[in-house]
Amino acid sequence: MSSSGDELPDEERTLRSSIALDEILIFGSPETRRRFLKQVAGTSAVIAVGPRLGLFAQKISETAGASAPASTAKLPLQLKINGKDVAVEVDTRTTLLDLLREDLHLTGSKKGCDHGQCGACTVLVNGRRINSCLSLAIVHEGDEVTTIEGLANGEQLHPVQAAFVEHDGFQCGYCTPGQICSAVACIKEGHVKSDDEIREWMSGNLCRCGAYPNIVDAIKDAAAKSA
Repeated sequence: MSSSGDELPDEERTLRSSIALDEILIFGSPETRRRFLKQVAGTSAVIAVGPRLGLFAQKISETAGASAPASTAKLPLQLKINGKDVAVEVDTRTTLLDLLREDLHLTGSKKGCDHGQCGACTVLVNGRRINSCLSLAIVHEGDEVTTIEGLANGEQLHPVQAAFVEHDGFQCGYCTPGQICSAVACIKEGHVKSDDEIREWMSGNLCRCGAYPNIVDAIKDAAAKSA
């Protein structure tokens, strides 16, 4: 059977048109990723997605003339992690989680689902909790990052850490670093007025061992002691 466009079934013709349109929309007729990023750096699209991503695109465009593809470029990054200034060169594709674990050897933050669904990778950035597996490291220029390793004061546990120990708020412990970082933010945000409110605002952190009642008790205790 001939595969010319005139003899294609309507469904296949529509599918091919859709794929071609997607390529044009994504790559610009189609453009390479390097040329696309170079163009984005000089357009209002940068402003629409935020100044940090715009800066990232601009940095990428500056490397576009190099022999290596822009997607493999390394850029300088300065940030503060657990109170210490850190300066690194980071692959632009590296997530904050991989930077912490693979490059800086802060392995307390765990890689669970790697899709932002389990919360095991939760860290605090400028005091706010985020899923570090979904965030590119390069966009955190100048940010203050706190991981589970940075909560304690020397040998003295953070009140939330101590409460998790006292109330047995863990079993296997894999999700615990993310649970504790999220709990610290939950208390700071003031979402501890009831058990239901705690459950709602901690719902992004999964515990496959089912230690939820003890986690709620630990958060209530830590919140009361911090008041």
